[in-house]
Amino acid sequence: MTESEFVLDPRLSADTVHLGDLALSRVLLMDDARFPWLILVPRRAGVSEITDLAEPDSAALWQEIRLATGVMQELAKPDKVNVGALGNMVPQLHVHVIGRFRSDPAWPGPVWGFETRTPYPLHARAQLAERAGSLFAAA
Repeated sequence: MTESEFVLDPRLSADTVHLGDLALSRVLLMDDARFPWLILVPRRAGVSEITDLAEPDSAALWQEIRLATGVMQELAKPDKVNVGALGNMVPQLHVHVIGRFRSDPAWPGPVWGFETRTPYPLHARAQLAERAGSLFAAA
């Protein structure tokens, strides 16, 4: 399957803001002001596991995860960065890169399923998206 057949899962599309594209992955910002949260979605149709990727794509994804982790560290200065690819609710392969703080409402537990998502105010979301885009471009 080719990149041209890639379609973002509607659940990811509904909860995120498109920040841009890396060589392999679409970069999304989770629209949840409680946690700084990026999502990488490899633009490959029909892929649900990291091991489904061809070897070159797998290597590219790990490099993009490293890049997104660095962006998260610069963007939010978190105490910890969580990286995970669950796919229990959305089977399309996607990797979460989440900045965590000892003071965040879910600490030390997982963010998934913790209370209700709180969308960013539009101006704050726009500023965060612009800053994240700049950090990715500079990396």
